[in-house]
Amino acid sequence: MSLNLELREKRAKAWEAAKAFLNAKRGPDGLVSPENKEIYERMEAEVFNLGKEIELLEKQQAIDLELSKPLNAPIVNKPTGAVEEKTGRASNDYRQAFWKAMKNKNSFDVQNALQIGTDSEGGYLVPDEFERTLVESLVEENIFRQLAKVITTASGDKKIPVVASKGTASWVEEEGNIPESDDAFGQVSIGAYKLATMIKVSEELLNDSIFNLENYIAKEFARRIGTKEEEAFFIGNGTGKPTGIFNATGGASLGVTAASTTAITVDEVIDLYHSLGSPYRKNAVFVMNDATVKAIRKLKDGNGQYIWQPSIAVGQPDTILNRPVKTSAFVPTIEAAAKSIAFGDFSYYWIADRQGRSFQRLNELFAATGQVGFRATQRVDGKLILAEAIKVLQQKA
Repeated sequence: MSLNLELREKRAKAWEAAKAFLNAKRGPDGLVSPENKEIYERMEAEVFNLGKEIELLEKQQAIDLELSKPLNAPIVNKPTGAVEEKTGRASNDYRQAFWKAMKNKNSFDVQNALQIGTDSEGGYLVPDEFERTLVESLVEENIFRQLAKVITTASGDKKIPVVASKGTASWVEEEGNIPESDDAFGQVSIGAYKLATMIKVSEELLNDSIFNLENYIAKEFARRIGTKEEEAFFIGNGTGKPTGIFNATGGASLGVTAASTTAITVDEVIDLYHSLGSPYRKNAVFVMNDATVKAIRKLKDGNGQYIWQPSIAVGQPDTILNRPVKTSAFVPTIEAAAKSIAFGDFSYYWIADRQGRSFQRLNELFAATGQVGFRATQRVDGKLILAEAIKVLQQKA
């Protein structure tokens, strides 16, 4: 049995034991004594910690799988002729020249090759293959990119037509006039906001042939950019950054207002589920903070069953009302007027990546400390195209 499956089974048993303990220790008044409540919370913490361990293990396995892929594909067919040579930023010459420039190993050949991808700010556009590596890394770091629709734009704002209202059919008499009923269309505009970070590497480490500069920059860039992206996609206000789903303007529509400032009931979760239109429910997920998950794990439905259910299959998420649950530290916690839960089809949130992430090597800025800087920039925007596709639960003000 794999360690992943073993941990999942252990978590499921621990959760069943915690539920059984809580039910057994309820008094005639339905309450649990402080001593037993403390024991239950320790049992619940074990379930929570096992879940985190499973997530870390799955991420580690995904990275191991990626790194174990062969560098060269075996030849299984007869040669059919010359292989088409890649051009532009996808060419081997450009890729090799790019990393030579990052390591300050310049030559006339390097400079000639890099003319293909010089940007307006003095840096070099990232090679195509490396750019795809960055996108894969961002997915690992940013849960929003796993849920949203990601598109690539070249320049200018992208206009997305949206049906604001639909026409209807009418009953008419024989030979009667058919009334006109047109669809009304609106537009959502997606632009690009600049996100930047500075990476410093010591000269000794940079010159070490064992040090994998490409892998380090890709992962570090992904971690920094992915964190700021996810924050903006959830709570961004649209000023100098994308508009998040929890923003009052341009965000998701209100589904339910909780009766309490500090708690959520089963009925309110069910109301949130049904506030979302049925066409959106088949691909819908719950997104909330870890602290909110902890509160919801204690809730039962009318049949005495907990509405939160742990996953026991590898690759399958935990569920609430049979829909997947995702967590993010950037979702607001339960407090007065906070939007603590989002439920909907996140593919209606569009992330627009502007083509050409750029790196620039900075030789002089950190020379006094024996370091070399790398300036990394990305231009990205994100907007919810249909507000009705995601509903939020808001705590009482």
